[in-house]
This record gives sequence, C-alpha cells and structure tokens, in this order.
Amino acid sequence: MPQLQEVCQILRATLGLGRQPLNEDTPLLGAMPELDSMAVASLIVALEQHYGFEVRDDEISARHFATAGSLARFVADKMG
Repeated sequence: MPQLQEVCQILRATLGLGRQPLNEDTPLLGAMPELDSMAVASLIVALEQHYGFEVRDDEISARHFATAGSLARFVADKMG
C-alpha cells in the first residue's frame, strides 16, 4: 500500500507522535489518546493539503480512522 508510509508520517506529524512506530494494524480512533475530535479535523486538513483532495462531511466515518491501514485505504480510494 504505497500511501501507508506517507499516511503514517502525516499521523506522526499531526498528532505529535515523534518516531512512534506505526503500521497497517496500528489502532487509531478510540485507542490513541492523541486522536480526539480536534485532531481528526486537523488530520483531515493535513491529508487534504498533502494529497490535494477534498473530504466531504458525509465521507467522514469512524471506520476510516480505525487503523492506520484503514486510513491509508481511504486515502487510496480518494486518490482514485
């Protein structure tokens, strides 16, 4: 999954995780205290800016933020 490493870098930068190891199965929403509702909004903006797409409100779902892998798959879908 080509976007996984980039998405993990954006997660680390946006959430201030430093060099914390992240992989496809790393749980996010509900498991990572840094990922609160404000951080989700910041993360969406960071992904939009990095990849040049727009995320509509009706596209935002907790399932996309379940793991780093599910978030990377969401980005891949948005990229077409």
